[in-house]
Amino acid sequence: MQKEIQAESGSQNTGNPDENPNPWIEHYFNHRCYITFLTGCYSCHWQYREWEKTELGSCCCSKKELFSFMCVVVSFILSVIFLFVWAETSNEYNGFDWVVYLGTGRWFFWSIVMLSVAGIMAAYTSLLLLLGVLLLWERIELNLHTSHKVFILLTILLVSFLLCLLNRYWKDKWLIAGLSLQIFAPFVHLSLITVMIIISWPLAICMAHLESEIKIRTYRMTDFEHKTLERCNIFTRLKALQVIAGLPFLVILLCLYLMPLGIYSPCVLKKENLGPKPVFFGHRGAPMLAPENTMMSFEKAVEYDASGLETDVYVSFDHVPFLMHDYDLTRTTNIREVLPSAAYNHTASFNWTFLSTLNAGKWFIKHKPFWGMKSLSEADKKRASNQSIAQLAELLELAKKEKKFVIFDLFGPPPGHPLRNTFVRRVVKVILDSKIEQRLIFWLPGHDRDYVRSRAPGFQHVGRLWSNDRLTKENITIINVDYKRLFHRGLRHYMAAKIHINLYVINEPWLFSLAWCSRINSVTTDNIELLQHLSHPLFFMTPGYYTFMWIFMDVASAIIIGFIFYYHWMKELKKQRWLEAASPASTVSLGESPSGFTLSKRSPLYPYFLPQLQANQLAINR
Repeated sequence: MQKEIQAESGSQNTGNPDENPNPWIEHYFNHRCYITFLTGCYSCHWQYREWEKTELGSCCCSKKELFSFMCVVVSFILSVIFLFVWAETSNEYNGFDWVVYLGTGRWFFWSIVMLSVAGIMAAYTSLLLLLGVLLLWERIELNLHTSHKVFILLTILLVSFLLCLLNRYWKDKWLIAGLSLQIFAPFVHLSLITVMIIISWPLAICMAHLESEIKIRTYRMTDFEHKTLERCNIFTRLKALQVIAGLPFLVILLCLYLMPLGIYSPCVLKKENLGPKPVFFGHRGAPMLAPENTMMSFEKAVEYDASGLETDVYVSFDHVPFLMHDYDLTRTTNIREVLPSAAYNHTASFNWTFLSTLNAGKWFIKHKPFWGMKSLSEADKKRASNQSIAQLAELLELAKKEKKFVIFDLFGPPPGHPLRNTFVRRVVKVILDSKIEQRLIFWLPGHDRDYVRSRAPGFQHVGRLWSNDRLTKENITIINVDYKRLFHRGLRHYMAAKIHINLYVINEPWLFSLAWCSRINSVTTDNIELLQHLSHPLFFMTPGYYTFMWIFMDVASAIIIGFIFYYHWMKELKKQRWLEAASPASTVSLGESPSGFTLSKRSPLYPYFLPQLQANQLAINR
């Protein structure tokens, strides 16, 4: 018997490799490389050695390493949350970049840097978690390298700090993430069911293997009753592992099957209930195509068929209303080069004679303020670099010619300004002098409304996120609101009162689709070129189609998952049947089990019983 075992062992390790190649050698070599890769990446042990596998059902590592693995899980969850929130707030990247620029004095796409950092952290923690899970699958004791532990700790601290900053200073970003979940919910639901189908394959292997392990151990113990007391707890642990692995999967799957009952997505509606496409107000013109608040920018917005033009107005020291957004001129003009000593003075503290000499376009060519904006033609670059600050009268002339609506924020002058208390009247006079149709003016400023109504009764007055009672009292039927706050508070009561709603600032197609499906009347946008080409809302589907996809995916996934579990269960069950039906083999014998049957090397039970057979042979030899 010993000679047979030695011969079998020798046949696996000797001989001409060109003759009768043994697939087990190739399998062993590939598995050795695989294990070396896992332990090398996770523990930095790149030299292969025979790892002692932990007993199935026992603890995989020490308490210290178990804590380290839990830290990996926590860092993975935190980094994925931060990546999701930051990725979904891409609509706000431009504002974030300028806030950082104003604080640091250096322009860069800081938002993309943050996105890249979030992606790297999520990818790193995901890979580390995957390596740990694969090592657990191989039942190899975890031993996270010190460098990984340091990086994981830094990741947890950094992501926690960034999430706290978001919660403290940019709480509205959580609202954006919530809106994205609304519109993506049906697709997330269908995608998660697909993920559960994929997960069911390794889970089924694990569950079936645990069941097979229980039966094989039970069989092997029948002739070793003196060891029963020592091993009986292993069955409880193996059964517990089956419950721990299978029960959460079953609960999550059932929740996903019922998820549509609790889903509300604005873009799941009947075609006849889909409102008309919202019209566009060019935010400071078309700032992704030309320098903001310049005539070139507004002309580009007109080219892309904007229904209205949005801007910001100040009044110069010599009574000229002009277009500018910031409280100083450093961001969008060359005042630092022309007059550095007064660069940070209030925008309205200069005379128009000086303001008209500033260049308001070179910064646009230098900084490229929007990530992903298209390159300009040489003609547009030359034109943009020669833009100057525009007067309100110039914008009104363009709007009058093209019959476009005009909406603007009007900023009050600083103390000591000659029009400190009468700037509204000056702006109204300029508008009336332009002879533009009064209905084309969306009057947004809240100063001196009574005077404005008396002097220009045709202006359409615009409110903020006010109650219906206040809007009715002030005879206002149009509101201009931040999309985050509107969707957070709800818009049904505005719809019921037939209030015209304009949202700002909408740049991302999914947000525009949300506005479209919600029957919003108009949006203010920087990205008019892209949004103008949308012919239908993204992620739109009818309730009937979604119901069909829901039922189809539930039934199909249940069948597929059931088949996967059945296949692996039957595969493991065959091992039990082979065990029960074992008889003297017709092939080369390797040894006899304690129950008296002969085990063949081609038997699927060979890996399970070979250690016991070798132990039996050693006992016989002694």
